[in-house]
Amino acid sequence: MSVLPIVIAPDRRLKFRCKPVDAVNDSVRAKLADMLATMYDAPGIGLAAPQVGDERRLIVIDVAREDDPPEPMQIVNPEILWVSDAKCIMNEGCLSIPDVYYDVRRPEQVRVKYLDETGAAQEVEADGLLARCLQHEIDHLDGVLFIDHISLLKRNMALSKMKKLKAGEARNRPVKG
Repeated sequence: MSVLPIVIAPDRRLKFRCKPVDAVNDSVRAKLADMLATMYDAPGIGLAAPQVGDERRLIVIDVAREDDPPEPMQIVNPEILWVSDAKCIMNEGCLSIPDVYYDVRRPEQVRVKYLDETGAAQEVEADGLLARCLQHEIDHLDGVLFIDHISLLKRNMALSKMKKLKAGEARNRPVKG
């Protein structure tokens, strides 16, 4: 398993709709394992393929509490089948938008179908943090960031912060010569 670099917004790779995976094979399993290693290293509770520069519909999630054993989910081609009418507001952040957090309104519950890392069809009905995380990561696969769910003013502030962060990183890189 390798820890992959995380794509930081604004970056066009975060705004594309990802392509479905044709078959769950060793290459897909290797990418999912790398994504889990990257998510745990960050640390985070979810990661979508475009966040590591991959255009496939892959996500990994682990919402286990810190003191509990890990409960990783490796999800291929997720599709939301149902969302509840009831909505809730929770504070969200994103590994591709570091140190930025905003309240986002989303459905309280979801039902999602997907393939697991073996290629077996699965379905999960979720609420709470898992429902939130599933929606957030599936949004990534459709080119939607959590800041796309907030006001234009707040979104522009977040993107401005990311541009400054990226500019600072570029200035601090050693010159090769």
